Parts: sequence; C-alpha cells; structure tokens
Amino acid sequence: MAIPLRIQLPVLLILLLLISLFISAASASSSSSDGSPAPSISPTSAAFHTPTHTYPPALFATILSTLGFQELSSATVAANLSATTPLTIFAPSDASLLTCPSCNIPLLLQELSIPGLYPLHFLLTLTFGTKIETIAPNRCLTITSNSKDKVYVNGVEITSPDVFNNGLVVIHGLQGFVSHLSPLSCNVERMTSLSFPSPSLSSMTSPPPALFIMRLMMKDAIIRLRATGFSVVSLAMRVKYAELTELRAMTIFALDDTAIFSGGGNAYLSNFRFHVVPNRRLTASELVTLPATTSLPTLDAANNLVVTTAGGGGPFAPMKINYVKITTIDLLHNSRIVIHGVSSPFPHMMHHQPYNMDESSSSEIQRSTCDHFDWNRGICAAEAQVPAGMQSSEMDVQDHRGL
Repeated sequence: MAIPLRIQLPVLLILLLLISLFISAASASSSSSDGSPAPSISPTSAAFHTPTHTYPPALFATILSTLGFQELSSATVAANLSATTPLTIFAPSDASLLTCPSCNIPLLLQELSIPGLYPLHFLLTLTFGTKIETIAPNRCLTITSNSKDKVYVNGVEITSPDVFNNGLVVIHGLQGFVSHLSPLSCNVERMTSLSFPSPSLSSMTSPPPALFIMRLMMKDAIIRLRATGFSVVSLAMRVKYAELTELRAMTIFALDDTAIFSGGGNAYLSNFRFHVVPNRRLTASELVTLPATTSLPTLDAANNLVVTTAGGGGPFAPMKINYVKITTIDLLHNSRIVIHGVSSPFPHMMHHQPYNMDESSSSEIQRSTCDHFDWNRGICAAEAQVPAGMQSSEMDVQDHRGL
C-alpha cells in the first residue's frame, strides 16, 4: 500500500526524526548514570559488554501511527511492545483488522512480531512453510512465498514490504484476513519449524536479560543458517540449544551441508562441541589478527583449538586452525554469536603441555610433517600415517557424545 505523494515529504521528515530519536536513545544508554562517558570496549571484551538499549512502546506507537497503522499504534502500550534487540513487525492495515472483530489487538500485535531483522529479500530465501517463533509465547508464524517477489505470513500477503527499516526495526504492511495464532502453531511439521525447547525456568519467572537476548540471537542464527546451506549445523545448534543459551557469547566454526554429506558428517557432528569457542565473540577483524600458536578453548574442555597459520595471507595463504582452512569469515554474526565457515572438521591437536597465551614463546606446539597432506582441504589425509602432532584414536571416530 503506497503512501500518497502529497504526504510523502511530511512522512519522510517524521521518519528522519524518529531515526534520530533511536540514535539519541542509544547514545544516552551508553553513558553511565552519573553522566560520565561509558568506557571504551575492545574487540576481545565485546562479547561480555555488548550494549543493550530499550525502545519503549511510545516510540513504536509513533512509528506505527506515522505509517498509517492507527489500530496497532494504540495497542503498543497494552502489548508492552518494546525491544532490547532487533525486531520485525508484520503490521495489518486498519481495514484488515476489521476482518477479526473479536481479536485482542495487543495480543495480535505480539503474535505478529518476531525477534531479529527480516527484510523482504531475506524472507524470500526461506524454505516454503518455515515457521518462526514470535514474541508471544508458543506461537509461530508460517512464512510462504511464490519464489519470486511475493511473501505471505500465515496466508496474508505482505503488500507493503520494508515500509520501515532503520537497522533496528523492520515493519512490513499486511493486507488480508487476520486472526489469532493457534496454540499448536509451533507443534505441527516439526522438521520444517523453527520452534525451540521450553526454558527450564518457571513459566511465571522472566529470564535474566542476558539469557533472554542469547535465546533470541540463537533463534536468529539457527534460521539464517538453515536458509544459507548450513541446515545440519542449524540442527546441531537446535539440539544443543539448552547448553548454548547458557553462554554469554560464542564463536562457531561451521561446515556446510555439501561438505558434511560428502564425507565429513560423522567427524563434524560427533565433535560439534569441539567447533564451539565459548564466551568469546571472535569477529573477522579479531580472528585474522590472532598470531600462530594461539590457543582457543572449546566446549570440549579437554581439547583446545590452535591457530596453525595466522590470517592476513590472502587467498594463497589462508588462515588455518588445526591445519584446516577458514573458508568464510563472518559467515553470520549478531550481537552474541559469530559463525565462520571451515573446509573440513577440525582434527585434534596434541600438546606436550597446555599452551597458555601468557606463557613465554618456548611453550610451542609439538608436531611433525604429514606424509599425505591434502592441500585442497588443508588437513592431513585420514588414511595416511598420523603425524606426531595429531591425535587420532578410535574414541575420536566413535564417540558421538560431542553432539
């Protein structure tokens, strides 16, 4: 539903004002209560100090009202529609709401709001029938499309895509019949649904803010991985959802579906925890600056990852961890999670003594050359004689407890 030309200029001016309010709110939140500036955050500590900002219902009411969604605008306070993380709202027109006279508008607004940013171009990449959990507990929206340019939310067409997108909030306009979501909306077609285990906390108790944000970021990462050819890693994260959401941040090294199904599946899935660096968000800028021999902890407490080739060498000298090439840096990232692509599963490294980044350089990785090195995959071939620096045992192959 296009905005008439005669009101485009006032609307644009109001939207610019709203964006400036968002920026002002973010700036104000980053200062301490006594007015002193917030301390600077280094990349290595960003995982533990990621700032959060709350955008109140009044601000959402102003945005929706400006865009012409008057009924929804009046319901934002009752719906407690505020955000500490990015949010996408599917907003039915006032005329569409007339199709459901018995609807509870505040509840409907919650059922049409999902955590994360979902602009039209990303919605078009989702598998037909993908279900996304909303901010209303145990309610999921079903996303379908015509594989060209039309997207439907529970069968209602998005007629005004991306009417608002400032990098923090995305709003799509809907036109058609609307109704409340079924309590079973997340339970059907489980293999193609993005639904998650119920939290262990009592349903009467709100989770701590950090845990709540991590759950939202996990859901965001899981659905984006599934839509970009990493559905097996997406499933592994879903299986380990309860454990992973207890972390403050994480870095995951992911293997795409093609590589997993062509032979690396068992080695990757049985050692998935060995591919997760807990409580540290290593973005591309920090990852490529790690010097060789840097040791990284993993969820597999007995085994660390080791930078065997430092980054910055370009395509002819790619960065390697445990001799495996990093194929894609910053494959996916949000405020808590960073995911990088790798060419194959990580083999285990053997240290004569644990490597400590604070120790002198005399604590080095002990290894020997590999007689049958696979230069395409960046690892020592499994069928070759195992180098002294690699640890390969039946337990590594047969132990499926990693996932």
